[in-house]
Amino acid sequence: MLTGLGLLLLLGYIGGKMASKVKLPPLIGMLFVGVLIGPYMLNWLDSDLLLVSQDIRTFALIIILLRAGLGIKKEQIKEVGMIALKISSIPCLIEGFTVTGLAYYLLDFSFAEAGMLGFIIAAVSPAVVVPSMLDLKEKRLGEEKQVPTLLLAGTSIDDVFAITLFTFFLGLGTEAMESSLLLDIARIPLSIIGGVVIGGMLALFAVYIFKLIHKKYIEKLVLLLGATILFVEWGDALGIASLLGVMIIGFLLLEKIPAQSKEFSFALGGLWVFLQILLFALVGAEVNIAVALDSGFIGLGIIFIGLLARSIGVWIATMNSELNTKERLFCMIAYTPKATVQAAIGAVPLALGFEQGATILAIAVLSIIVTAPLGALAIYASAPKLLKQG
Repeated sequence: MLTGLGLLLLLGYIGGKMASKVKLPPLIGMLFVGVLIGPYMLNWLDSDLLLVSQDIRTFALIIILLRAGLGIKKEQIKEVGMIALKISSIPCLIEGFTVTGLAYYLLDFSFAEAGMLGFIIAAVSPAVVVPSMLDLKEKRLGEEKQVPTLLLAGTSIDDVFAITLFTFFLGLGTEAMESSLLLDIARIPLSIIGGVVIGGMLALFAVYIFKLIHKKYIEKLVLLLGATILFVEWGDALGIASLLGVMIIGFLLLEKIPAQSKEFSFALGGLWVFLQILLFALVGAEVNIAVALDSGFIGLGIIFIGLLARSIGVWIATMNSELNTKERLFCMIAYTPKATVQAAIGAVPLALGFEQGATILAIAVLSIIVTAPLGALAIYASAPKLLKQG
């Protein structure tokens, strides 16, 4: 396994630098390195490493979301609060039900299978969007109207809607599972509230503990990371929006202990240099290009029509806001990448024996191949043109 880690870090770093040389985001190079050395091409990665791939990617997401929370101030949250709620729900729902309809009529899926595909595809990728938005915040692009903060908040809630509705359709198609649409929809606000409340309580407890112990900030950060990892693991089991809760932890720490929070953010920034290579390379390693090609042009068409529906949803969600046309267009672009959720749950219907499980997986993988690199490239290319420098 150590050999695989070494290869991922070395080749991922080189891939990121090569992408930067040709004016592409480094994550694109890292993604393609993962595809190249992954099990579906050169197969240079040890099977033990692939078994813990999901856990490594989750840890990397915890780091980047905690770092995101440590960079958000109370005034920024107040400014984007209502728009963030709309942009996290409306685009996801419109895209999900659009893809559901297309799969039902064009691919002859059952209603349950079509819904599963719809909300696997509908989830936007925090693995791509969150690091990109943090980069833009550091460059102070869009800071005047808090566009990166809006998208940071919206992305984590977007996945709550997508995964909850995917779970509903999964239950609808599994005789052993009883599922209620009203009950599953009711879980969405409960999941969000649970993530916010428990994350907030954990943050306040951490502040109290940090005042009692006189340790260096690195030791406090170790305690914080340990508690946050357990929070995410147990939170997922309880069905709360734990990744959103991670951002809340960072947000409250910045509010209550700003000096220490800046030290935490600096340390996490150094850790992210290492973890981002693992995150994007391991996402790439999940991609089976042969499976993706099986979905053909129909699968590609469904993905692009879904993205068009999502863009319409973003346009609707940002109506009557302070954002101008260019900023709204950037939000549409920033909400296109798929990767994290698709890699995590794309194979679930196949594993459970659904008739169209292989096709669902193929389209999910194709959505990663198409939207992750193109979406990341579009974000970095369009930001200087569409967002004002703060």
